[in-house]
Amino acid sequence: MTASPAVLKQAALSVAAHRRIKRWLPPTPCIASRMSFDDDTGLFFKAENFQQTGSFKFRGALSKLTSLSTEVPAITASSGNHGLALATAAQMTGHDLTVVLPETVAREKLSRIKALGVETILHSNDSGLAEQHAQVLAKEQGKIYVSPYNDPQVIAGQGTIALELLEQLPRLDVVYVSIGGGGLISGIGSVLKAFSPGTRVVGVSAINSAALAASIRAGHMVDVTHSDTLADGCAGGVDQGSITLPLGTEVIDTLIDCSEDQIADGLRHLAWTEKMLVEGSAGLAQAAWQLDAPNRQGKVSAVILCGANFDQDRIAPVIGSVQ
Repeated sequence: MTASPAVLKQAALSVAAHRRIKRWLPPTPCIASRMSFDDDTGLFFKAENFQQTGSFKFRGALSKLTSLSTEVPAITASSGNHGLALATAAQMTGHDLTVVLPETVAREKLSRIKALGVETILHSNDSGLAEQHAQVLAKEQGKIYVSPYNDPQVIAGQGTIALELLEQLPRLDVVYVSIGGGGLISGIGSVLKAFSPGTRVVGVSAINSAALAASIRAGHMVDVTHSDTLADGCAGGVDQGSITLPLGTEVIDTLIDCSEDQIADGLRHLAWTEKMLVEGSAGLAQAAWQLDAPNRQGKVSAVILCGANFDQDRIAPVIGSVQ
């Protein structure tokens, strides 16, 4: 199936973004699993947990800010990683920035954002409500609102992950990507459908907060109940009219939903078998690989380890518990 003009345009934006930001952003490693397999199965980890800000979000932040004039201040909302990425990028580009975060943001993420000197505002206990508040402030104060996901330039930055993967792996059959607002999978999926259409794109949601997956299945935006999840970076609602709905609908081949126990299993596997400590959203993608055994056997897979900005008090009991 040929990619649509919208997907091809988004992939082209990633190519342009890659040229624009690569001087600040060296490729992250693609690490082979420590596991051994009896067949042609292969497992690799795209280690965005080693990104400068500890998350893939730094790519989208740099892509967006390098496309904007520094004359108009910017504002964003984030569950933590996007805000930290934009705050770091703003130091490099010289943009004035305000970050709105939910009151439930991980303490480490909040302290790191504040340390970068940007204005921070805590609002509500829900990422979606924090986004709505930031959008209102943007209109009232004449600032540019930078969405964590509903923005072609942000999505373009995330898509540079796939450009690197295609250079790092001579064969890539399946990629597992965690879903929040959909910016990561829209970027990665658009690049893959443009340049490697045979690669199966698997989108992974936490059952406790799966707004975009539910909307893709319904064919339109739907409201879902959001509960606490280990994959806190993927939690929260999605904007009405978000471009990630049509993009995600086209580029995602398979949707997998994971329970909290399954996410915890993914985190423990990464910690004890692969020797990597990551945040819950990265464990979510690994959980899907573990669940998808019949469909990835004999295939070369990449799991996107989207970040490592975890709350120690929350992750330590999970990885230390008996499986």
